[in-house]
Order: sequence, then C-alpha cells, then structure tokens
Amino acid sequence: MNIGSATPRWQMAIAALTACFSVSASAAIAVAPAPTLDNTAYVVMDFESGRILSQVNAEQPLPPASLTKMMTSYIVEQALKAGRLKPTDMVSVSENAWCRGTNAESCMYLPVHGSASVIDILRGIIVQSGNDASKAIAEHMAGSEASFAVLMNKEAERLGMKNTYFANATGLPDPKHRASAHDLAILARAIIRDSSDYYKIYSEKEFKYNGIKQGNRNALLYTDSSVDGLKTGHTAEAGFCLTASSKRNDMRLISVIMGAKSMQARADQTRALFNWGFGSFEDVRPLAANTPLATPKVRFGKADVVKVGLTEPMVATIPRGQAANVKSDLQLTTGITAPIAKGTVLGKVVISLDGQSYGEQALVALEPVEEAGFFSKLWQRIKEFFSKD
Repeated sequence: MNIGSATPRWQMAIAALTACFSVSASAAIAVAPAPTLDNTAYVVMDFESGRILSQVNAEQPLPPASLTKMMTSYIVEQALKAGRLKPTDMVSVSENAWCRGTNAESCMYLPVHGSASVIDILRGIIVQSGNDASKAIAEHMAGSEASFAVLMNKEAERLGMKNTYFANATGLPDPKHRASAHDLAILARAIIRDSSDYYKIYSEKEFKYNGIKQGNRNALLYTDSSVDGLKTGHTAEAGFCLTASSKRNDMRLISVIMGAKSMQARADQTRALFNWGFGSFEDVRPLAANTPLATPKVRFGKADVVKVGLTEPMVATIPRGQAANVKSDLQLTTGITAPIAKGTVLGKVVISLDGQSYGEQALVALEPVEEAGFFSKLWQRIKEFFSKD
C-alpha cells in the first residue's frame, strides 16, 4: 500500500512524517569508488542497518586465524549475560590448554594446573589473544575444545554465518576451519549489539596477567580514538587479519580485512575503508519505533481498525547528501482479519532512493484486536455482501 493511497485518517500524518524523504526523479547519486586494497578479502558494513558498503571476496571461506576468538569471547559474554557463568568463577588450566610460550602462538601465560577467573580469561582472549585462555574456557564450558566447537558452529548458524565452520576455539590452522569476511562482520555486529556490558574490553590497550603485561595488537586503538574494537589475527596461512569498528558521531562502521601482507597493511587498509565509508555514506532514520504509521481496516474485529508501526526505528544507510531524496513506502497486508495479536506482522515498509531499495522492515500490530461476537460478525458479512459490485 503506497503512502499516496492511504486512508484519510492517517494520510496527513504519514505525509508530514515523510515529506523530507520524498523521491526526486532527478536525484543524482554519486559515491567515490572504494579504495583498492591488497588483501585476500574485505568487507565494510554499517552497524545499524547491516548494509554492506563495499566488499571483495566477502563470501569466500578463508582461514580466520585469531578472528576465531571473537566467537569464543561472544559465547563467554552471552553465558555471563544469561547467568550461566559468573565473572568470579574460577577456570582450571589443563596441560592441554597450557601454553608453553613458544613463538608459534599467542599466550595469556596461564599457569599449568592453576586457575583464573572468567573475567580474566575473557580479557586474556580479547586483549592478549591467548590460545591458553581460549582452550581453558572451552574445556570449562563444554568439557573439551571439540565439544565447544560444536557450540560455536550452532551459534554461527543462529547468527546467519553461512560460510563458516569452526574446528577449534583458537583459530590455529586446521583444514576445515574457515570463515568469510561477511560472516565475521555479522559476528562483530552481534558482539557490539549483544555484549554491551563487556564490549569495552575490546578497546583495552593492554592487560597484565601472571606478571606479564601485553599490549593489544590492534594498532588503530592507539592512533584513532573513534576505533573501539575488535580483534586481530595472524597465521602464515591466513596472513594478517583485522576486524575493527569505528564510531563517528551517530554512525558506526565495521570492517573486516583478511589476508593482508603485514600488521601495518591491515591497519592502513582498515583506516582507508573507514575514511571512505564515513565520507561517502550516512545513516537516516525516517521512521520511529512504536509510532502508529497506519490504521488499516480489520474484518470481524471488536475494533474497526488496528494501529501498525515498527518495533525498532527504521535506519537506512545511503550516499551522503541524499537524505532529502529518500522515500518511505508502506505496503500493508490485504484482508486483515481478527483476532490479531500485538506484534503480528501486517506488512512492511521499504526505504528507497532513486528507485533502489535501501532496506525494509516489518510493519506489526501495535495493539491486539479481539474477534467480534457472532452477531457482529454476521452483520459485517451482510454488509460486505451488499457492498460488492
């Protein structure tokens, strides 16, 4: 259902709401090309809308190295959030989890047969990229690292990570262990959205444990105050990888770089993507949540109409400077019939610019509508019969 064909009862309200977002037929959308980067794959995504702004080989399953640990930390964070873990719970360090301190792997340097608190383990995973911390928490939560990997893959499936398979909690090389740049951006978005109590750890520049102080390997944390996470990774097979997030004013971007040639290259490429993304795009919020956007008629209900709207604010990521040319189009379900529960999907709203969709969101009932009684429904049927052409 288009806004132009809305019922008079709410037509003026919607027209006023979207007046500053009407389409101009002559709208010219010009965006500078994304930077050319020397890596295996990359993606840059808007956090709020989830829109991909640029990508190369973003769906290709690749060795993710320690970017894997974002899933390990996410599972720990969600267990803390749900109360299945407590920050002060102690985690034992088996000989299998113990890190011997070679140059071949990153370590938190947990003492063998010792223990550490869950919150220290989480910092060791995120800041120090500790393989020992990752293995220890995996054994603590699932009995073994292999069983924990099953949990990782179930969570990846739930989040919609379609080109990912985890064989371990660390990212150490395994022929089956793969993730795509797009999937890792999806995971980063989930961490920022779902782990707000712990997300600040991803911006911590250093962590001292067992008398050993180590710095976060995300170089952008030291040079760009807008960057507040997330994780680095490196193996000979994977190259140098970085998942990062930057928030400037009211817009947040997520970048994933895989297979860069050096630590400096992954930082420089991420910085280039952020500068391009923030300079080329903006987020617009044309429609608010929990605000009636339409009152379509209801058949056989105690009420004649139902208020419909959004459960979350509508956000669209568009080329910068084009906000005045955005169109909001309401498309309502036909033949809406009671009973209707609150939250029932009754259509969708589509945001478009110059004929191109920039996102859509479900329209839902903002209130319940009970079914009318027998005689009321009978009378409505009679009126419907005689109103037919």
